[in-house]
Amino acid sequence: MDARIPIGHSVCPHDCPSACALEVELLDERRIGRVRGAKGNDYTAGVICAKVARYAERQHHPDRLMYPLRRTGPKGSGQFTRITWDEALDRTADAFNAAEAKFGATSVWPYYYAGTLGLVMRDGIERLTNAKKYSRFHGTICTGTSWPGAIVGSGALWGPDSREMAKSDLIVLWGTNPVNTQVNVMTHASRARKDRGAKIAAVDIYQNGTMDQADHAICIRPGTDGALACAIMHVLFRDGLADWDYLNKYADRPKELQAHLANRTPEWASAITGLPVPEIVAFARLIGNTKRTFFRLGYGFTRSRNGAANMHAVTCIPVVTGAWAHEGGGALHSLSGIYKWNKTLIEGLDVRDLSVRAIDQSRIGAALNGDPYDLAGGPPVKAMLFQNTNPMEVAPDQNRVRKGFAREDLFTCVHEQFMTATAQMADVVLPATMFLEHDDVYQAGGHPHIQLGPKLVEPPGECRHNHDVIGALAKRVGAEHRGFDMTPREIIDWTLTNSGRPGIEELERRHWIDVMPPYEEAHFLNGFAWPNKKFRFKADWSAIPAREGLKGGYAELPTFPDHWAVTEETDAAHPFRLATSPARGYLNSTFNETPSSRAKHGPPHALIHPDDLACLALNDGAPIRIGNTRGEIGLVAKAAVGQQRGVVIVEGVAPNSQFAGGAGINTLTGSAQSAPHGGAPFHDNRVWIRAA
Repeated sequence: MDARIPIGHSVCPHDCPSACALEVELLDERRIGRVRGAKGNDYTAGVICAKVARYAERQHHPDRLMYPLRRTGPKGSGQFTRITWDEALDRTADAFNAAEAKFGATSVWPYYYAGTLGLVMRDGIERLTNAKKYSRFHGTICTGTSWPGAIVGSGALWGPDSREMAKSDLIVLWGTNPVNTQVNVMTHASRARKDRGAKIAAVDIYQNGTMDQADHAICIRPGTDGALACAIMHVLFRDGLADWDYLNKYADRPKELQAHLANRTPEWASAITGLPVPEIVAFARLIGNTKRTFFRLGYGFTRSRNGAANMHAVTCIPVVTGAWAHEGGGALHSLSGIYKWNKTLIEGLDVRDLSVRAIDQSRIGAALNGDPYDLAGGPPVKAMLFQNTNPMEVAPDQNRVRKGFAREDLFTCVHEQFMTATAQMADVVLPATMFLEHDDVYQAGGHPHIQLGPKLVEPPGECRHNHDVIGALAKRVGAEHRGFDMTPREIIDWTLTNSGRPGIEELERRHWIDVMPPYEEAHFLNGFAWPNKKFRFKADWSAIPAREGLKGGYAELPTFPDHWAVTEETDAAHPFRLATSPARGYLNSTFNETPSSRAKHGPPHALIHPDDLACLALNDGAPIRIGNTRGEIGLVAKAAVGQQRGVVIVEGVAPNSQFAGGAGINTLTGSAQSAPHGGAPFHDNRVWIRAA
């Protein structure tokens, strides 16, 4: 960076466990220049992804929304006219009040997600929901299947410090593609390989960028991670590689686990996973003979109907080997459990009523089409406010989502940065700030830093931040809470100090605060987080309560680690398994508006094994249709040898408009609620393929 240009400190707000510490060139009060990772932060370590390094392209994009808009044509037509903020807020409040007067408060459903990870700007919408007793929001798209699976064994949502990878001899990247999704994991893993000869192993369903860089690339069929984990543990017990001293001290029912796994042989797992038996055995022995094995567990392999069970099965492996007892060993999915925030002020928890219905985020299509189960027997959804999300592209079961949004009796207000597919369906569109244009505080899932993202530049046009909009609406709909009358900085300061942390001035001075628990706590050396201090091989899923009324709940989940055969398997009409994996240039649907990301990604394409293309009489680059009972889409075939036969990968959430016919990738994904907490099975879909 040019030393003559002022530098501002911030943090990447996007939906990624890395939450990178940033240094930003401030060209003037409204414009930024280059963005880089903060070298002083020992997790970010000066490295950020290419998307955020090019952030000026997004910040100053000519298509940013600048002014409030009112729809003047049919829904989805893109016909809008500029209006004032007062008119936009009045129209929205009038629609909310009218819905409440006729159908009750729960006919209004504020809907949001992780377009920003800032606690104030992301979660403040909950304060409006709770103050007004609107329908509550049950967030399931990201963590619904993964977190329960991670917690049910250890009892807590944390693990070893991610920076400990520098002390590891083997780093297992299971169900995560950090080359695309959290580049800092690869930074630390690669340094361990360079400095101490550590090996990197990756377990995934196709040959992605992380698999390319791994020393051991383990490619399995989608949804079969539990089978592989069981076979690995079978070999560990069989070949004398289990650490019985550790097991007897720290694990519950290890002998029962050993007996349970007696017939979960490599041959059994090979038939399920598609991996050759020698490869399973070699991988198990590599893990068993490497005490300092660090399992970095992603979200991708849990986005399946059996995802929670798969996560639990994999977390059992380092317990069998005793890897937890060693620095650089153990398993980390997320550190989210270490922060212990007091979010009373941010979310209005002091006025929350848990008897008010909660509607599943992933079931928005069903809910908007009046499914009695999703509406919990209550009134229809008549009015909605959207912040930080784009369900018209990212939500599953898109045909039902589109049908729901097209309802003439549904009012929607969308607070956004660009004219997304969701904004195009809105009655009122409000222009939103980006992260450098407001104050917020952040936590990470992949490292233990609390970070401040202060306002560094002025927003363009008439853009307003989320907290401002929520407060203005609160006054118009009669919502009362002291948080509505406070500034973001005041809320941040209160939240920090009431969570036992230094206040905002200290955080601003230091930029980040490391809150990693002591080594003994992170490694559970004083016992795991259940009353008997033992890791639970036999899972008690009821200890993690499911949402009331959730179909299936936890009753059918396997107790001991296993392959739970509940995935959407192929049949004669649908001979392929489809997974919708993350792209390197997009982050969900964010960045799919920037020219450089679009150029890098190219037109939407499906990665298909060449032998499958030959059987379909299709050539590389051929236009194709992919479909199932939920709908069909048009895109391009791309030959790829990196997955097993019958597996199809479509990376990223490209704009719906780039697909032939305008139906995007999530037309094909289902919204079935995966046990125990819900969560759409985005990587668990059967499809057919034919020439376009």
